[in-house]
Amino acid sequence: MIRATFEVDPPDAVDALALVASTGLPEGPGFVRPVVTASDGRATLEFPLANWGADVTMLVSAVVAGEWADLSAFERCRLVDLQVPDDTLPGPAFAATPGVSVGAIVKPSLGLSPEEVAEAAAIFARGGAALVKDDELLGDPEWCPLEDRVRAVSGVLPEGVLYAANVTGPVGSLLRRAERAVKLGATALMLNVFAQGLDSLRLLREAELGVPLFAHRVGAALLMRDRQIGVAPAVLAGLTRMCGADFVQAGSFSGRLADDPDDVRACIAAARPATAVLSGGVGPETAAAEVEHALTRDGLMLIVGADAYLYPGGPEAGIRATIAALR
Repeated sequence: MIRATFEVDPPDAVDALALVASTGLPEGPGFVRPVVTASDGRATLEFPLANWGADVTMLVSAVVAGEWADLSAFERCRLVDLQVPDDTLPGPAFAATPGVSVGAIVKPSLGLSPEEVAEAAAIFARGGAALVKDDELLGDPEWCPLEDRVRAVSGVLPEGVLYAANVTGPVGSLLRRAERAVKLGATALMLNVFAQGLDSLRLLREAELGVPLFAHRVGAALLMRDRQIGVAPAVLAGLTRMCGADFVQAGSFSGRLADDPDDVRACIAAARPATAVLSGGVGPETAAAEVEHALTRDGLMLIVGADAYLYPGGPEAGIRATIAALR
């Protein structure tokens, strides 16, 4: 059974929700219709697992980002919880990183050569970063080809520091691109899951490439930011984890992003047992407060981007200061 809980207003629009997510017609076959329980502005719909099984693309099409969001019948319709039976989707392959760790984003987002990316990665590693990742905007441009970048970075990083190469790009060559990156030395892979598609994340996980998968949430705000018609952030974090992410972005408490603190904490919980990632305005000055607001000191990674570069002494000092702030 797939269980989806929505906040719905007006209450009598629940019937329209149940129809648009299943048969589309009142006289449609009953065995695919959800069982609906509604009270106090919430409606829980229990769908047969056989409706979509492990087809995450169809699950998203029907429940997560379905046509219910198009209907004029709703003043409010927000998906606030999604439960899928264990083992329906693959889930993460690597346990959460113990304690609180610090990672870094290579900046500027665009324009660096492979050698310049490698130089930045080495600086972050010297500062103590446990993971260095590409920016979500950096794919496979002619001035910084993915293969050349992976070769350069893998050649300078010490053992134990993960490099998450961004393999987001044309879907037809995604798996080949990911396999090639790993062969050339990438020790993690990053995917813009809401641009590439959640099922692409599942594809990479089930390919068993032997490296952790970092799921970037760029694009998710278009689903989760509107609290009237949309999806709660924790639902998207949980679904990302279920599809195979080992690092799941949860937002941040910094105020730079539009995240509500309770939503960030809910995303952290939904990411388990994967590593929950805090990023966006995270740096030496905010790191201690991020962990304090998270209410946990285990299985967290703080990702530092521009704040490391702006820190006095540069990015290596910025990473060192971030780590020191967490002690």
